[in-house]
Amino acid sequence: MQGRISCDSIDTMRTMRGETTIVRKRLVQGLPLAALMLMAGFAVAGPSGLLAWGENQRALDQRRISLVDLQEKRDRLRNRVDLLAPDHVDPDLAGELLRSNLNVARPDEKVLLLP
Repeated sequence: MQGRISCDSIDTMRTMRGETTIVRKRLVQGLPLAALMLMAGFAVAGPSGLLAWGENQRALDQRRISLVDLQEKRDRLRNRVDLLAPDHVDPDLAGELLRSNLNVARPDEKVLLLP
């Protein structure tokens, strides 16, 4: 009897083999499902996902507004530079700059300080 296999041991081997195939099937189905759920999570809550989309739009709108302000400031500065060109200086702007930077005034002028 030692060399022979009983029916109980064959049934046990079949059920053990069946359990391993069930576990293997569940792993084969579960791993891709977990990967898809991970990708869906990144699509919703990732750095470029749906939740970040609104925040990125607000940041873009703010940068466009600041870009318009900077362009207006650049245009004003460019105009002042053009008015101070060495070959044709605007006398009004030159007088304004002299008075404000050097604190000079003619004797007949009165200075009013504004708060």
